Amino acid sequence: MGNGCFYHVQEPVSHVVARPSPNDILEWHYVLEGSNGTPFAGGYYYGKIKFPPEYPYKPPGILMITPNGRFMTQKKLCLSMSDFHPESWNPMWSVSSILTGLLSFMMDTSPTTGSVNTTTEEKQRLAKASLAFNCKNPAFRKLFPEYVEKYNEQQLAEQRVSEQLSPESPNEENSRPKVEKVGSGEDMKTIDTPKEARKNRKQSFPTWMLLLLVSIFGIVMALPLLQL
Repeated sequence: MGNGCFYHVQEPVSHVVARPSPNDILEWHYVLEGSNGTPFAGGYYYGKIKFPPEYPYKPPGILMITPNGRFMTQKKLCLSMSDFHPESWNPMWSVSSILTGLLSFMMDTSPTTGSVNTTTEEKQRLAKASLAFNCKNPAFRKLFPEYVEKYNEQQLAEQRVSEQLSPESPNEENSRPKVEKVGSGEDMKTIDTPKEARKNRKQSFPTWMLLLLVSIFGIVMALPLLQL
């Protein structure tokens, strides 16, 4: 088998990216981008195609790694262009044509061996989480650095939005006790909060009470002298 059997993949294909393993020309890694208007929109689905040594005369095995809600993960898929159906295999099919067919079948709802049945909401949830899931895979990070960069940009954008929403709302600021400052420089005074004001009133001893105690003490001391 010559490498020329794979050359057709170099042709640009919408929503499909595929690259060979650095160590094995028979193993190809792919990313399918979910089509707009489907539950898979915004999703990035990573998988592998394993070609037999007899390719292009025998079909490859196809599996998907990213959780997607349409196919089982890490399981060979039963498709007309996979090794489940060698009788329908066409030696003219290239990597790009195989993946185009896989993407088309993914958007369909027809059951097959390796397919699963999930809700639209579940597919949308998995689509949103797909890029983060893929970026945990070392092989994905090595072969598809542009998607890793896209993920990092998304994280930064979310962080900026979070920072813009993080300042306290006016209600939170009004509910917190304030210490207001009046004037400036040496004339600056601090207005206590109601709690602190009550505390200060409890700690201060009234002047009139002090004078009354002193007067009573003086009278008591003078009584013996008056009896003389």
